[in-house]
Amino acid sequence: MAIHLKSDRELAIMREAGRIVAVTLLELQDKARPGMSTADLDRIAEKTATALGATPVFKGYLGYPASLCASINNEVVHGIPSPERVLTEGDIISLDFGVLYHGYVGDAAVTVGVGTISPEAQRLLEITRAALEVGIAQARAGRHLSDVSHAVQTYAEKHGLAVVRKYVGHGVGQTMHEAPQVPNFGPPHQGPILRPGMTFAIEPMLNIGTEETMVLPDQWTVVTKDGGLSAHFEHTIAVTNGDPEILTLP
Repeated sequence: MAIHLKSDRELAIMREAGRIVAVTLLELQDKARPGMSTADLDRIAEKTATALGATPVFKGYLGYPASLCASINNEVVHGIPSPERVLTEGDIISLDFGVLYHGYVGDAAVTVGVGTISPEAQRLLEITRAALEVGIAQARAGRHLSDVSHAVQTYAEKHGLAVVRKYVGHGVGQTMHEAPQVPNFGPPHQGPILRPGMTFAIEPMLNIGTEETMVLPDQWTVVTKDGGLSAHFEHTIAVTNGDPEILTLP
């Protein structure tokens, strides 16, 4: 499938979509405190994005029932918000959110601690965030897509974390999942050559234990097989003639 290069007009819209996602995630981070349910966070996300003129894009996608993916502790991705899922001191929670704005998608994720978290959990968050930054730094015109993937894997494994294989990043544009797929692993110098106007989501998912995952009976929530903690960070970026541009910034 061809990779669509975005025009300046399209990038301007995606920049605003990304800003709305970023503002919403900042609001959610502030509210992710002990006693808050993930259903409460889902309502906040939908209300915030709607007030800013966007439509949550996850809700109804392939039947997903909520606006936010809220994944706690050993949940890797796609945790379904619920009134029964109440945050407690020491949890970590991945907040993954996307919107549709004037026909274009913004998509990002962040993992945060609830109250005081363990040094092990804090290290997981710091390394996963840094792995995202390392991957983004490789998203430059003239390089190969797999240079991004290889950078994430190398950084993660250098620090003793496992890279989830089954779930990867993706192109972003008028739909949430466009070409190309963006794995967080693989050899360098392979795949498409990056060109200005390409837009995609880079999203490392790193585990403290095994890379292996399984899906819970709800058919959505992905968890680590060994019960170990998992973290997830994501930005939508654009390849430019210079440094990569992060579109999901406030």
